[in-house]
Amino acid sequence: MTAADRSSKDMSTNPVNAGSNWILLLILFVVSAVAMGTIVRSMKNTTDSSSATSKNSTSNAPKVAIRTSPETAPAGMVLIPGGQFDMGCEDPRQLTSGGREAMRDARPVHRVQLDPFWTDESEVTNEQFAAFVKATKYVTVAEVAPTAAEFPTAPPENLVAGSVVFTPPQEDVPLDSHFRWWNYVPGANWRHPTGPDSNLKGREKYPVVQVAYEDAAAYADWAGKRLPTEAEWEFAARGGLINKPYSWGDDLKPAGNWAANIWQGKFPVSDAGEDGFIGMAPVAQFQPNGYGLYDMAGNVWEWCSDWYRPDYYAELSRQGSVALNPSGPTSSHDPAEPLVKKRVMRGGSFLCTDQYCTRYMVGSRGKGDIMTGTSHLGFRCVKSAK
Repeated sequence: MTAADRSSKDMSTNPVNAGSNWILLLILFVVSAVAMGTIVRSMKNTTDSSSATSKNSTSNAPKVAIRTSPETAPAGMVLIPGGQFDMGCEDPRQLTSGGREAMRDARPVHRVQLDPFWTDESEVTNEQFAAFVKATKYVTVAEVAPTAAEFPTAPPENLVAGSVVFTPPQEDVPLDSHFRWWNYVPGANWRHPTGPDSNLKGREKYPVVQVAYEDAAAYADWAGKRLPTEAEWEFAARGGLINKPYSWGDDLKPAGNWAANIWQGKFPVSDAGEDGFIGMAPVAQFQPNGYGLYDMAGNVWEWCSDWYRPDYYAELSRQGSVALNPSGPTSSHDPAEPLVKKRVMRGGSFLCTDQYCTRYMVGSRGKGDIMTGTSHLGFRCVKSAK
């Protein structure tokens, strides 16, 4: 006798069991039907919701940058999604307007992976830095007289409070030494960027300059932020583009238009201002890059947190793997000035030109004495994403 036969026999010989079983089956059928209806409705709602979400995502999602809601986004900052990229640049001299420098310290190009982070849309402005100074009574490096211990090679007459200012010569000069167009000016500081006779009236939206590295770091700490690593800076500057020489693409002048505030005219004598500005410009005067960031090339150099070494990329490359969130070497060394501690600077400035310096190119590097501000050096801040 099969199991089916036994079940049939039991039900036919025991009316109570048979009735109970039929009632039980009926109850199970009703419960199952109700449950199935609930599931179907749930699936439909989910599908409708997903469809609506998909439509909203398609219509409202940012094209490149990833942002959160205004309630969670820090004011004036953009969320950089993180990911992998090729860091550094090839020899630019082969490019049109690539300049005369080989930029060996930007090679070998190597693979880097970064976590997401927030970055300021533009460089820190004079009015933002003024708010910091007002709140903290901070005194910048340039406002304090340097000592012979800090600058052992400086002439005694230069051991007064001041800073370094671009001073264009009156006639053509050989481009063999930057000392031909840079001077230490007593009284120059962030309030008086080109000397004691200058001020910030009408320049509230200009990038703050004449800030040494520790000045920039102090502001970042007060703002609850930090200075970017060199890798973070370059990843953000690329704006989602892959292996392009500029933060906006392949051409220095896309569609014949200047895309950044850099030098036009005979360097260093006369800035023709073909880009709309002679000298420094207010922030955010040119189109942003793909992540919505302004002035990632030209206008003013920007401090990064990495110590500078020309061989650091070679060190990373020798490790033979993707560098995860690199933060730079443990110490500084510049063979040209081995006694001077330097940090990386990025982005170039309004003084950059293919006649002398093309370090507005996105993979190129700069370097600066941590105790010295200049009239073309500022910064922006970043913040780690949670």
